[in-house]
Amino acid sequence: MRILIVETQESLGALWQRALQRRGASVWLAHGHSEAEELIQQGDFDVIVLDVIIDGGSALALADLASFRLPSCRVVFVTDTTFFSDGTIFNYFANAAALLSTSTPTDDLVALVEHHAAADGRA
Repeated sequence: MRILIVETQESLGALWQRALQRRGASVWLAHGHSEAEELIQQGDFDVIVLDVIIDGGSALALADLASFRLPSCRVVFVTDTTFFSDGTIFNYFANAAALLSTSTPTDDLVALVEHHAAADGRA
């Protein structure tokens, strides 16, 4: 299971990274747009955990790039805002697998990521 986390809050991203690594995942952590873009261009990920609000660019552009570059990769969007809480994000991104609050318990996020990675058949 190959996971990319794109999270501006370093401590939160590191928490999710450690939790997924304990479950056997290979996890990359990017804190901004340019770092994440480079990883998407070079990597092969099963799931991307992507904060809707990131530093230095657009999370939505990253999701679009992932859809083109990694068509089987699923994107789990996370946010601490109510933006997209009506579910419209699923209308815009075919690779959108879920939209969670950043306050979602870590174990729940890990379970969801594992589920979508397994659905890809490569986990």
